[in-house]
Amino acid sequence: MRLSKELIPTKIDIPGAKARQLSDFGAAYGVLGVEYFSMGAGVDLAPLLEGLKGDVCHSPHWGYIISGDLVATYADGSTENCVGGDVFYWPAGHSIRVNEDAEIILFSPQHEHLEVIGHIAKKLGVA
Repeated sequence: MRLSKELIPTKIDIPGAKARQLSDFGAAYGVLGVEYFSMGAGVDLAPLLEGLKGDVCHSPHWGYIISGDLVATYADGSTENCVGGDVFYWPAGHSIRVNEDAEIILFSPQHEHLEVIGHIAKKLGVA
C-alpha cells in the first residue's frame, strides 16, 4: 500500500502549516528498527531473498521514499510502483526492484528484519 502525500487526508490547514494524517496505516507491533537505504537503479532484491520462506522478505515495513522509483512485488504476483514523496506499508511477503536510484526510510519490526538483512548479507558474502 503506497500513498502520495496528496492522498493523506488534511486535518489542519492554516497559513504556514499543513498537517495530514491517515489512521490504521498497517499495524505496528513489537520493537521497531529504523533504517535508511540508498539503492542504485537496477538493484533487484529477489535473488537475494531466495532461501527465505517463500523466497520473499518476511518483515513488514512502513516508510517514506525520499527519492527514486521502486517496484514492490508481492507473493501473490501483484506489483506496486512507489516513487519519491510516497509513504508506504509493505506487508510481509514482498520483494523490491529499483528502477531509479532511491533513498528510502524504513520502520521495520527489528527481529524479523534483522533475520532478512542477515540472510542477504550472507548471500553477498559480507556477513
